[in-house]
Amino acid sequence: MFDQLYLDSSRETFAFSAENPTGTRGGGSRGGDCTKLRPTVTIHSGETVTLVDTDGPGMIQNMWFTGYVGHSFIIRMYWDHCAHPSVEAPLSAFFGCAYDENFEDIEGKYPCLNSAMMLVAPGRGYNCYFQMPFKKHCRITMENRGETDQNLYYIITGCHGEVPENICYFHASYRQEHPVTKGKSYTVIDGIKGKGHFVGMTLASGMNGNNTCWVEGEARMYIDDDKYPSIHYTGTEDYFCGSYAFGNDIILNKYQTFSGHYAGMFAILGNDRDKQYNGQQRFLLYRWHVNDPIYFDESFRMTLDNLGWTGPRYDDYTSVAYWYQTLPPAPLKPLPSDKEMIMK
Repeated sequence: MFDQLYLDSSRETFAFSAENPTGTRGGGSRGGDCTKLRPTVTIHSGETVTLVDTDGPGMIQNMWFTGYVGHSFIIRMYWDHCAHPSVEAPLSAFFGCAYDENFEDIEGKYPCLNSAMMLVAPGRGYNCYFQMPFKKHCRITMENRGETDQNLYYIITGCHGEVPENICYFHASYRQEHPVTKGKSYTVIDGIKGKGHFVGMTLASGMNGNNTCWVEGEARMYIDDDKYPSIHYTGTEDYFCGSYAFGNDIILNKYQTFSGHYAGMFAILGNDRDKQYNGQQRFLLYRWHVNDPIYFDESFRMTLDNLGWTGPRYDDYTSVAYWYQTLPPAPLKPLPSDKEMIMK
């Protein structure tokens, strides 16, 4: 989009926030300079709050969240009055931080995801840059499934204006297996029905048992009526654009984090040497298919093996898959309960 920034446009910007919950022009704070009247919104236990409710055509361009950003907050997005959400995921997992109880990595720093599509900034500033067009209507909600009231800071910006007739709509779905069934592939996503393209995933993996190169597992993608995968990667670290166990198998013989425009293993958590009882070692990864989307006409499915040098493993896997497709969407797989998502 950089080569279009200088062009004239008939679009009109909108921004929904705690200070301007209706997103209307001139709808912000009446408090004047240097005042805070409503910087945050309290979402009570069991309550669902509508963050965005606007008619189209238009596009969501950026979302920023902080405050409580854990797994008890569920973000949902509905396009063009569809009954089923196209996006449904815990807020933390949506932004690649499924281990939301861990606020520091093994170096004692905030985990930072620094990519073109998502940014997780110190301390826990969640940013999304996926463009999300809609024709008729957009509704974004946040549900608090926890037992206590929590505060959310947010601003969701976008624009009203014509969008192309042949748009696909943004989707995201959460999955977890704690632990993965030993000897069976982990399902990143299935059940997609429609025409569209897969644009990436985030993964949080927690080691169970001895860490015997947990990244030997292969990624497989099944397009439309594939009996066998059309896209088949050689290993987990290879799919996330690394190699040799992210450095643990060669030369330095230790894991090294990295965070690029479209792929990264941006954080290692747990195993703190200065604590009496070391925690489970955990890894946070992402892969965006922005320049290489995976196109499908009818359906799409992706699996990921959990495999080490000595054979199948039983680690904890948590993921969110992201894709664009035509409407209406098939119902997403139901979420686990709030307590089932807890990973301490």
